[in-house]
Amino acid sequence: MTLLTRIRRPRAALLGLVAATALVATGTATAVPDVTIKASTLGAQAAQSGRYFGAAVAAGKLGTSAYATILDREFNSVTPENEMKWDTIEPSRGSFNYGPADQIASHASAHGQRLRGHTLVWHSQLPSWVGSITSSATLSSVMNNHITQVMSHYKGRIYAWDVVNEAFADGTSGARRATVFQNVLGNGYIEQAFRTARSADPAAKLCYNDYNIEDWSAAKTQAVYRMVQDFKARGVPIDCVGFQAHFGSAGPPSSFQTTLSNFAALGVDVQITELDIATAPATAYANTVRACLNVSRCTGITVWGIRDIDSWRASQTPLLFDGNGNKKAAYNAVLTAMGGTPAAAVARSAAALPGSYSWSSSGVLMSPKSDSTHSIAGLKDPSVVYYNGKYHVFASVASSAGYSLVYLSFTDWSQASSATHYYLDRGAIGTGYRAAPQVFYFAPQNTWYLVYQTGNASFSTNTDISNPNGWSAPRNFYSAMPDIIKQNIGSGYWVDMWVICDSANCYLFSSDDNGHLYRSQTTLAQFPNGFTNTVIAAQDSKYALFEAANVYKVQGSNQYLLLVEAIGSDGRRYFRSWTSSSIAGSWTQLAASESNPFARANNVTFPAGSWTKDISHGEMIRAGYDQTLTIPACKLQYLYQGKDPGAGGDYNTLPWRLGLLTQTNSAC
Repeated sequence: MTLLTRIRRPRAALLGLVAATALVATGTATAVPDVTIKASTLGAQAAQSGRYFGAAVAAGKLGTSAYATILDREFNSVTPENEMKWDTIEPSRGSFNYGPADQIASHASAHGQRLRGHTLVWHSQLPSWVGSITSSATLSSVMNNHITQVMSHYKGRIYAWDVVNEAFADGTSGARRATVFQNVLGNGYIEQAFRTARSADPAAKLCYNDYNIEDWSAAKTQAVYRMVQDFKARGVPIDCVGFQAHFGSAGPPSSFQTTLSNFAALGVDVQITELDIATAPATAYANTVRACLNVSRCTGITVWGIRDIDSWRASQTPLLFDGNGNKKAAYNAVLTAMGGTPAAAVARSAAALPGSYSWSSSGVLMSPKSDSTHSIAGLKDPSVVYYNGKYHVFASVASSAGYSLVYLSFTDWSQASSATHYYLDRGAIGTGYRAAPQVFYFAPQNTWYLVYQTGNASFSTNTDISNPNGWSAPRNFYSAMPDIIKQNIGSGYWVDMWVICDSANCYLFSSDDNGHLYRSQTTLAQFPNGFTNTVIAAQDSKYALFEAANVYKVQGSNQYLLLVEAIGSDGRRYFRSWTSSSIAGSWTQLAASESNPFARANNVTFPAGSWTKDISHGEMIRAGYDQTLTIPACKLQYLYQGKDPGAGGDYNTLPWRLGLLTQTNSAC
């Protein structure tokens, strides 16, 4: 195989045989994806709005198959039930026991679940040596050290901490609870705890957590509200308020949503942190969930246990799963309230991905549009989301002068060819080498991200995807190429950056044109900063694992799909595929050979005329548009680049065009 010379664009390609010829006339594809995701599990559905749905977990039960199966299928957040409380984690002064909590933290990380820390300062489950302290200086030092040591141990792994728990008294007084901390340190101990916590882990959300503060008119609720209001006014670091929501069978008070809204208006997130409802009435659960969904800053819900037999209120059967692990009516009510669909109704669409594929291709849908300052040879590397009634496409434009980025939008594929091309080098993204874009909405920040390569892994942000002038100047994810890439890249090039997040972490994939797929990781809370732990996620021969990697979450399942572009024995581009149960897990081949590819000319028909033999760099049409990159399990569509089979010459001047694949062997 003869490699082409490269002009500024660091990517290899095989030499075509003859000069370019005219392309086949444009065809159309009119299918519009269902962008309303209806997941069949609690965590998956909550994630579609940037929220989590979690459970309190006991380390000793993680080895129970039925328990762990429900946990990992249904929940995208985990709170240790007792393992991070003071009596377990620091039973004697200065002696820390992280083992049980580490077990939960490791399980959550391995399964892509957020981790909430519970709790740092609480009067209950407190070892006697702390409760007997009478010196304010000693207790202050002990409290600060406990917070600092525990938070430092879990720094970067905890999404949110319950810094202080249950500090206010029950009843109508609105007073602070008489605890060793209150009695010895006075009212200032809560502020002190929050300031110490911020210093220990600046990235973690810091929460105050309590029960019986759900009714807006209650004296206890008003007392907590005044404290949070005061903290925000004086700059005391508090990010969220947790409402335990241990309800009787009547469910939440009628003012619950008002309470959530009023606290959120102070500038803090609100979370339902320990939900259980006596006898688990479906309506009461649904009303609780709806109250959260109706408040934009209500970021998540945690039920206090998994099955009824795991509950501290077991005799009241207050949870979503019965003692045998069966879903109760309340489960279906909660999932439906969040916009999901119970599993029985989505069984076909949530089926596992098939082991082989066939496709139909449109004709050329999008071609370059040169102007007075852009003489474009190829339109390629597309990224696409369907948002607010339009397809939004970002792509590379290539010429002998190099690479830059372009944006276009349209309401239907039939309009794609006539869409206006907005060149992003006219804005803050600027001129110079920019290529291979990926776009997604990062829900935790309410911000759009455009990821691309500049010789480094770079990104820009925007609050309005439809405004091509709204993108920020480039920033880099890394200060320099990670050492492991330097050591393995050989004569290849560092290309095709791809970001995907689960409920706890974000991952950055990249290729090296030398048979290696790399993966780096940071927490959801730290994103876009903190990408470290760069590893080789997959490797093969140079052309078998070449570039253009995509990773997606499969809707309604615990399955991820990896696509990587390869160069076949005929010199043509095609895609191989793998699956995994977690983004950071090992990958199992799905359709991954020339004879059984994910997408290759030999499993694609061209009703509008065969205009390409390359199925190259592109992106799946997603079921949503957020950082989870969720795709349907069936009726797949893939926007890709192809070119006239006879085209040759310098790689940068090849006439790449964009077309759409539609799956023809879908099982649903």
